[in-house]
Amino acid sequence: MKPTILTADQLMAAESGLHPDWQVSAEAIRRTVEFPSFLVAVQFIDELAPVAEELDHHPDLTISWRTVGITLVTHSEGAVTEFDVNLAHRLDPIIEALLAPSD
Repeated sequence: MKPTILTADQLMAAESGLHPDWQVSAEAIRRTVEFPSFLVAVQFIDELAPVAEELDHHPDLTISWRTVGITLVTHSEGAVTEFDVNLAHRLDPIIEALLAPSD
């Protein structure tokens, strides 16, 4: 399936449905997450990888100690598509679970 570039209205609708820490623009969807430790940051990447493989859509990532930067863009289109929004939705529960305080 060929991805479709999102219109400005579709981008606004997508942003309203995502966690508020996502920054949505026509160029990319971005989020920076500070995890409790380096090990948890790496765990996030470990948990993200199978989802990206399942969707055949892979984010650009940066990691600096316990902070992970996530950039979602459909490179073949040079813009944001529904593939990026879908991946952001799939990543939110993983992020939230890792940020939740442990008992």
